[in-house]
Amino acid sequence: MDYSQIITIEPGKRSGKACIRGLRITVYDVLDYLAGGMSPDEILADFPDLTDIDIRACLAFAADAERRFEFVPL
Repeated sequence: MDYSQIITIEPGKRSGKACIRGLRITVYDVLDYLAGGMSPDEILADFPDLTDIDIRACLAFAADAERRFEFVPL
């Protein structure tokens, strides 16, 4: 999934964290809600500005970040 038009990073917004479409909702927030047991439908009900595609973009962003993670032994 190409999340480049959905996930935005602005230095002055939410301390430069990755946000969804310039909103003040961060990727971390959405991932934390999912990890805490909220369903995508519950998240969408609580945040009407979000879409199902936004949630999938957060997952794709996290997967991409994990793919790039590299362990460097000391």
